[in-house]
Amino acid sequence: MLISVVVPCMNEEASVPYLVERLTQTIAPYGARAEILLVDDGSSDDTWAEIQRAGQSCPQLRGIRLSANRGHQVALTAGLEAAKGERIFMLDADLQDPPELLGDMMGMMDRGYDVVYGRRKERQGETVFKRATAWMFYRALNAMSDIEIPRDTGDFRLVSRKALDAVLSMPERARFVRGMFAWAGFSQVGIEYTRAPRELGETKYPLRKMMRFAVDAMTAFSTKPLKFATRMSFASLAFSFLMMIYVMHSLIVYQTAPGWASVVLVISLFSGVQLLTLGILGEYIGRLYVEAKNRPLYFVSEDTRSAETLPLRKVV
Repeated sequence: MLISVVVPCMNEEASVPYLVERLTQTIAPYGARAEILLVDDGSSDDTWAEIQRAGQSCPQLRGIRLSANRGHQVALTAGLEAAKGERIFMLDADLQDPPELLGDMMGMMDRGYDVVYGRRKERQGETVFKRATAWMFYRALNAMSDIEIPRDTGDFRLVSRKALDAVLSMPERARFVRGMFAWAGFSQVGIEYTRAPRELGETKYPLRKMMRFAVDAMTAFSTKPLKFATRMSFASLAFSFLMMIYVMHSLIVYQTAPGWASVVLVISLFSGVQLLTLGILGEYIGRLYVEAKNRPLYFVSEDTRSAETLPLRKVV
């Protein structure tokens, strides 16, 4: 049974040597039945050089370099499409998720599960803001989503070939891989672990990227934001009707002239509702526009195993 380890890398030159060392130790029990795929997501540092250097001493390692930075989820998809294993192990290059958990995940999969994901019971070395926003993200996502996505999880997981093939058959460009595995179904189980602090490099998910990722996740698996916009429109109409009654009553009973404060208040309220509705519609229309262009997700510029070809993903 071949096991594939897929790791997307973005500006991780300091982490790659340590990453390869720990992965090599982790897959040692499987010998030639394991492969390591490191996907360089258009790094601007010496990440690719470190991957090439590591490949010279680790015959099980294959490096794939994308032609440009396409984002973590696309780089992960590129590695998943190149993986040949019957079981595929995913983790990040920062090693906050322990690769040594592979053995326990393999044991769970031997019991018949198709997806074994890691659930974070503790997040060490992260700020209160980071932990709070992560907590809110998963709960808001499940409240908005049409499917149940396991809370406090990432892309750290072991999946079967059957589950992976199902996910790779999904053509969308805005990839939210953990949500796609949840939507695909199959038999899934979680393993709790403590997430270690990042020791090398720096996080690749600042607040701006986290917000973009959250919007992509919510619009990819739910139409509830559109329904929310509709409800806001009805609420605005109801409020305007009540305001009309109030204004007419004031004019007839108290013979008061309309004041600028109430006018500004009403205009501001309805402008805000309209802009919010347009913003929600814009997110979905923008997604349709991107999907309609039907471009490949990525191009590969270099491959440490140049004799092997990596298929380009096309949206059909």
